[in-house]
Amino acid sequence: MASEKVLTLSDDGFDADVLKSSVPVLVDFWATWCAPCKAIAPVIDAIAEEYDGKVKVGKVNVDDNPATPGKYGVRGIPTVILFKDGKVVDQVVGAVPKAQLEALIKKAL
Repeated sequence: MASEKVLTLSDDGFDADVLKSSVPVLVDFWATWCAPCKAIAPVIDAIAEEYDGKVKVGKVNVDDNPATPGKYGVRGIPTVILFKDGKVVDQVVGAVPKAQLEALIKKAL
């Protein structure tokens, strides 16, 4: 079950929720049929809990929202992209360990 701290992001609200955010935003691009996406989901939830108030965490379902992944060159999933001040800070592709995602976040804090 997803953490209530993880936002569900869409093509329509992406600019307001992510690009105009006053704090860094970690965005997980995923799909329901993607096994590695399911594997990384608990890590995403844990990060949302631990960094609550410092970093926003959200998920974009690539099947339901094709425009945003296309705009950011997402070719494989899961892809996790960190945004700060409306720009991409860094990204990782694949089900990576929690420490690798935390290293990403530290770049923006």
